[in-house]
Amino acid sequence: MKHLVIPDCQIRTGDDLKFLTAIGNYIVEKKPDVIINIGDFADMPSLSSYDVGKKSFEGRRYTSDIQAVHGAMEALLGPLKDYNKKMRRTRHAQYLPRLVLTLGNHENRIDRAINNDAKLEGLISIRDLGYESAGWTVIPFLGVVVINGVAYSHYFVTGVAGRPASSASAQLNKKHQSCIAGHQQGLQIATGNHADGRMITSIIAGSCYEHDEDYLGPQGNRHWRGILVLHEVKDGEFDLMPVSLEFLKRKYL
Repeated sequence: MKHLVIPDCQIRTGDDLKFLTAIGNYIVEKKPDVIINIGDFADMPSLSSYDVGKKSFEGRRYTSDIQAVHGAMEALLGPLKDYNKKMRRTRHAQYLPRLVLTLGNHENRIDRAINNDAKLEGLISIRDLGYESAGWTVIPFLGVVVINGVAYSHYFVTGVAGRPASSASAQLNKKHQSCIAGHQQGLQIATGNHADGRMITSIIAGSCYEHDEDYLGPQGNRHWRGILVLHEVKDGEFDLMPVSLEFLKRKYL
């Protein structure tokens, strides 16, 4: 089995979506069996409690956030739709990968907003993002899905406080199985072995976007950005191939 993992995209209004089209073109060419979107595909800045009251918060609107996400999903899955239309016309087999999306804390801002203000119930919903209608099997925030022995979640908690694992090594030591998370920028990889010698791999990869984050500063924004491809996935073992956004844009646009 071949898995393709899309880390956090944090789509917001005004983003250039060409990198998502490049990923979509790559998907059509390489045809992974499973595509896992690790969450925070949406940024949802209009619901950010961190920025409320700041000048940067002015003018943000929920509907604009939702429209941005719909456009981004179309950019990502558009090449797949076009490919399958062509296959139908020529009566060839369509390419229908399994699509799995684990909701992130940014998407969870919608549920948090509802919990904090009951008047919003029935007015806004996670379903507004359109993930399920686009074909994704949606896993709740902090839910875990295991595919071919690899566990996926937006992040894995450690300790009773429910904080995300601080590193790939900590994640490995706590979960004792191959697991892949997003949430943190950059790319961290840690490996270990079961008693019988089988390898387990822990990965944190939380950046598949082009914008810089103001709070990280010039040095903090120089992190890896891209997707992950897992070849020969079986019983939690796999051959890992990171693919950078720079490569994808250069070859697939």
